[in-house]
Amino acid sequence: MTPQINGDLSKACTVDTGQLAWTKSPSGTVWRKRVHLVGPAESGQVTSVVRYDAESRFPTHEHPDGEEILVLEGVFSDEQGDWPAGTFLLNPEGFRHAPFSKQGCVLFVKLRQLAGSDRRHVAIDTGTLDWQSSPTPGITHKPLYAQAGYTDTMALEKWDAGARPGPVAYSDGVEIFVIEGSISDETGQYGSGTWLRFPVGAEHRPYTDTGCVLYVKRGGLTYLRSDD
Repeated sequence: MTPQINGDLSKACTVDTGQLAWTKSPSGTVWRKRVHLVGPAESGQVTSVVRYDAESRFPTHEHPDGEEILVLEGVFSDEQGDWPAGTFLLNPEGFRHAPFSKQGCVLFVKLRQLAGSDRRHVAIDTGTLDWQSSPTPGITHKPLYAQAGYTDTMALEKWDAGARPGPVAYSDGVEIFVIEGSISDETGQYGSGTWLRFPVGAEHRPYTDTGCVLYVKRGGLTYLRSDD
């Protein structure tokens, strides 16, 4: 049986991916650092940081229950285009492609967590979006995805140095990936490359002394299986 990774959705979890070793995928030239896995090794629900070596490619395949990608470094490509760092992609259920990277790239990837045949395809160069104000002083955001009938929403958030929003509660749970800078709470400091997940109903007091940019997914736990 494949060992599961952070599959108990009732528990908060934190992984500094900078401390993980790269493991080889079946392609041989694509590497990954898995922070969450429930199900079979190559067909379960998984969240990973993925690295494509230069001239890496996968054969054509489809994505049951969808795929979500945030390009962190380099340029990721498929038949639909070249996607540079800062691109957000949502490839819905049934989407087919043959991805590759000419120069190499690093991605944040979520697989089989987007069930729903009517989800829309999304491809956004987040660098072209303006930061929008939020109700919380010192925090701006770039909405990436929200769709009627689904609970999950994705956004980038930028926290100014010194931002302290006070207690933050997550009624539907949350996943956070630190893209730049660092964020802290009562239990520690989390730098670039750290993935965090808080369960439904969790609360903490986040703040940042340095400023940070975060990927934030709320309501996504609805679509995750638990191994508890």
